Amino acid sequence: MPLPRIGTRDEWLAAREELLAAEKALTKARDALNTQRRNLPMVEVEKDYLFDGPNGPARLIDLFDGRRQLIVYHFMFDPSWDEGCPSCTAGTDELSPGFVRHLHVRDTSYVLVSRAPLAKLERYKAAKGWDLPWYSSLRTDFNYDFGVTIDESVTPGRYNFRSRAEFEAMGSDFFDAEQPFEMPGRSCFLRVDNRVFHTYSQYARGLESTGGSYYFLDLTALGRQEEWEEPKGRSESARSARPDFAS
Repeated sequence: MPLPRIGTRDEWLAAREELLAAEKALTKARDALNTQRRNLPMVEVEKDYLFDGPNGPARLIDLFDGRRQLIVYHFMFDPSWDEGCPSCTAGTDELSPGFVRHLHVRDTSYVLVSRAPLAKLERYKAAKGWDLPWYSSLRTDFNYDFGVTIDESVTPGRYNFRSRAEFEAMGSDFFDAEQPFEMPGRSCFLRVDNRVFHTYSQYARGLESTGGSYYFLDLTALGRQEEWEEPKGRSESARSARPDFAS
């Protein structure tokens, strides 16, 4: 991967101050977006989902564990698989016990939900050394209703709030994959007395904050080191100016 050009400290400082203005604008835009997110209407969840959990059958309200808010990570784990999705696994690996404690202080629970049977989830969880609550939605419509199991024989083709037609208009063959198939997501719920409300869901790149390492890598010169990422290359002058680290 080509490296940044070499400059003087004064050049770096001038460029950094220019970038700071853009970063501050992004922070303000993110704050405004978060306010808009919190102002979304909430929708009551009226279907009675019954999950399989480590302590037996559990309804959606039980997943709150007595707290007011619930964050569900829709972890990709097809019933036929012996291991969970590598990307979901990588993100979950980064979640420390302290992360969960901080959420609990704010009256918020965090759980994983997958379609794989509970025995597989428990076995995989033990192998990874995780201590997060993990529930199986295999006997429910939960994954279909929240758009993370794609099966057009059950529900119309839709992911990340886009229909099959919208994907095709973008030139994507997303829905041509063998169905059913699993996708990741995250959903938030609010408990008001004994009623449960759905407040938010996100998918695709909206999930990249899981674990947080991507955001740390974004601060570095080499970034995430993935093919799609800009800059894919830097100028010839930058390449010729880089030091020879092999010498």
